[in-house]
Amino acid sequence: MPHRTTCRVIYGDTDRMGQAYYGNYFRWFEVGRTEFFRARGLAYSVIEERGFFLPVSECHAKYAAPAYYDELIVIETAVDAAVRGGIKFDYRIFREDGASLLAEGWTKHAFVDGAGRVVRPPAFVRELITR
Repeated sequence: MPHRTTCRVIYGDTDRMGQAYYGNYFRWFEVGRTEFFRARGLAYSVIEERGFFLPVSECHAKYAAPAYYDELIVIETAVDAAVRGGIKFDYRIFREDGASLLAEGWTKHAFVDGAGRVVRPPAFVRELITR
């Protein structure tokens, strides 16, 4: 089940044309996955406190329409259950109406321990994302 959260496009997110700069979509993807975990009762910071980190190993975005200054956007985040070794999040960003697609993309993450070694996703995270 996808999770939805909102975010407002601030002036600093935009370029000279008043449109959101393309790199900010990856920051909004991060907002989406952070709130995805929080909505399931686990802050991202708690995962790190337990000794696990999720560095991005791959990312992709496809832009459909620009977001503009002061616009409220909706970030939809879901987990791709087919990925086993790490975790892959799929994102869609909409205008406030929830119907006009602005962008979609994904990020893949490895799980690493405090020493930077790649590890299997911990059971508490696997359980959380299969709920």
